[in-house]
Amino acid sequence: MTPNRSEWGVAAFTVFYVSAFTLWFLSIGNYEFIVYIVTMAILIALVGFSLRKAAYPVAMLWALSVWGLAHMAGGGVQVNGSVLYNLRLIPIVETENLFILKYDQLVHAYGFGVTAWLLWHLLVRHFPDARHTMTAYVYPVLASMGLGALNEMIEFSAVLMVPDTNVGGYYNTALDLCFNCAGAVIAIVIVALSERRGRPA
Repeated sequence: MTPNRSEWGVAAFTVFYVSAFTLWFLSIGNYEFIVYIVTMAILIALVGFSLRKAAYPVAMLWALSVWGLAHMAGGGVQVNGSVLYNLRLIPIVETENLFILKYDQLVHAYGFGVTAWLLWHLLVRHFPDARHTMTAYVYPVLASMGLGALNEMIEFSAVLMVPDTNVGGYYNTALDLCFNCAGAVIAIVIVALSERRGRPA
């Protein structure tokens, strides 16, 4: 089955910004983010091939696309002489080794919150008896955190292959994992509250 009109809209938007940022990264010699573009292309293909079977809500597809855009912008847009990912938003915690809240941390929380929502959707769609159970709420959080750890492994491979990356060190990795978890937990709490009120998650 072919995508419907709303799904084509998400696809066109996503292809447009991925193509634009790919050309930009190549033009400036930012080969670190080429790794991420390849990864994103694989993820887009997975979503596309499973579109009918998974029946993703259009809102979820837009949320995924916005995450991709935020990620591309994070590595490709310059702000104050550095990439957007390094932008400091709110000085909630500031020490010699870490700063909270940065754009990077916000994107991690948002992205893996969306991931937890997607995993919840797949679980209750294919195993409807699991709906409203602790399994349906705990599994997506843990699985999202696992995918977040995989993302850190991809970042580590970029560090090994490309010198002078903006990935960051130990504190950055640990904070990324913490914000992945926070985003996943918040997303599932919203899902649970929505279900309790009888609204679409």
